[in-house]
Amino acid sequence: IEWNNTSSDHLFEFHRAFGEASTRSEDFNSISNDVKQRSNPNFISNTCPMFYVATAKTNSAFIDQLKRCDIFSSSRVEQAMRETDRRIYSKTVDYQDRPEPIGYNATISAPHMHAQCLEWLEDHLQPGMKVLDVGCGSGYLSAAFSRMVGPEGKVIGIDYLPELVEMSKKNIEEDDPELLKSGRITLLQGDGWKGVPDEAPFDCIHVGAAAATFPQALIDQIKNGGRMIIPVGEFDQYIYQIDKSTDGEVSKKKLHGVRYVPLVKLGK
Repeated sequence: IEWNNTSSDHLFEFHRAFGEASTRSEDFNSISNDVKQRSNPNFISNTCPMFYVATAKTNSAFIDQLKRCDIFSSSRVEQAMRETDRRIYSKTVDYQDRPEPIGYNATISAPHMHAQCLEWLEDHLQPGMKVLDVGCGSGYLSAAFSRMVGPEGKVIGIDYLPELVEMSKKNIEEDDPELLKSGRITLLQGDGWKGVPDEAPFDCIHVGAAAATFPQALIDQIKNGGRMIIPVGEFDQYIYQIDKSTDGEVSKKKLHGVRYVPLVKLGK
């Protein structure tokens, strides 16, 4: 389950394994007309009011729908999501804006969360930059990160389960085998709490599971001027943006509430 609670002028979303509902604080007068048309899988309202449905048969059509709902604004994020076909990484028949199980008690996040993370990190996903993706899962964001940092960039994906690492490799090979063959993406099995100190520092770090506390090892591996996006908490969880200034000063900004699976600590 993933719960995303933003301010009143943004989407309020509650996601579950078999569906989701989303509301806006405006345009409620148009709800009844929209609900009548929800049976059409290609329908999406101009304003994306209450109970918006984003579902499509192709990745391109699905990204079009997310764009109409203002899920993202960056053209670079849009391009990365168009080039990274979610179906390869989630194995579902249709494209839907919801988290989905991928096995081993893991999930692939809802597409709107992927878009948010890509936009939060965009300034630190410039060509040639270096990325750490903790909890790489199915490999989707590792591939999207690689497309944003380009051929001169580097993405290190890490997961604690060897089965998930192999899943990421298989999916990325199906998507674009050159991403692995060229060394643009390296996938490792290991403890996400510890990061990959031998490859540090990183321009940005993304963590795809909730840490009970802030992992100091990961903060230490952020490059000066870099950023980390990480969910933190056990019952009450929040996404945090952690920035490190050019002189090494660390600041933390709470973004919004979420619900993620826990970040597993090996050897405990």
